[in-house]
Amino acid sequence: MGNDIERALKLFIVLSRASKVVLEESNQLLDDYNLNPSEFAVLELLYHKGKQPIQKIGQKILLRSGSMTYVVDKLEGRGLLERVTSLEDKRIIYIVITPTGEELINDIFPKHEQHIKKMMSGLTVDEQNQAIDLLKKLGLSVKNLS
Repeated sequence: MGNDIERALKLFIVLSRASKVVLEESNQLLDDYNLNPSEFAVLELLYHKGKQPIQKIGQKILLRSGSMTYVVDKLEGRGLLERVTSLEDKRIIYIVITPTGEELINDIFPKHEQHIKKMMSGLTVDEQNQAIDLLKKLGLSVKNLS
């Protein structure tokens, strides 16, 4: 029994530390552009998926409603996105990336991709695929506990 607990705790600690280091390293590039991870996630989503209702953005990037409004307000203030009322339903507000926001993402995203690739290069292709499968399995099993 003790070994099971010790192994689970060790896995938790190693996973937490690895996640922290990877996230901190990936955020360094964003800092150069005066963006935080949530702001980048919103811009990246709008860039790749087009206009989105504000509620959907929060769901997709896992941000609470209050935080989502704050992030959108900041990005809108910088001219990187704008709110557009739906013509079909005035209750729906879409968030749309502006040309300035597109230009910023066009500059950042290729560097971001290369940075992520470089960070993951400590694992072979097979190890990366194994890690993807194992972490998906872990995430789903934890999600099913509740």
